[in-house]
Amino acid sequence: MAWLVLFVSAALETVWATALGASDGFSQPGPTAVFAVTIVVSLVAFGYVLRHIPISTAYAVWTGTGAALTVLWGMATGAEPVTVLRLLFIAGIVGCVVGLKLVPARPAPARPAPARTSHADSRVGG
Repeated sequence: MAWLVLFVSAALETVWATALGASDGFSQPGPTAVFAVTIVVSLVAFGYVLRHIPISTAYAVWTGTGAALTVLWGMATGAEPVTVLRLLFIAGIVGCVVGLKLVPARPAPARPAPARTSHADSRVGG
């Protein structure tokens, strides 16, 4: 379920990023409202995801997916040119996102607690 929410949140990132661009510095009420609502929903969903997926993986997938979808949206609407190199690089982002999803997350090894020193040991000269 967390992975589905992560991809929905990334799709909402595309919506809020596009709305932010269309808001013309927050001077256009419609895109500004879309931006405000979708960024809040996207971040709340991302917060939920972080309870289930390590942040290093979740953030990379979230930003990579959002970036790829934003560029694809720009190309689909004609705002960005469609080129072979752009498609190749988007495929690279998607490949990396899939790779992160497929690599099993292992918990980090436990670190030993730092040794405690007495206050007297930390003084210069003894």
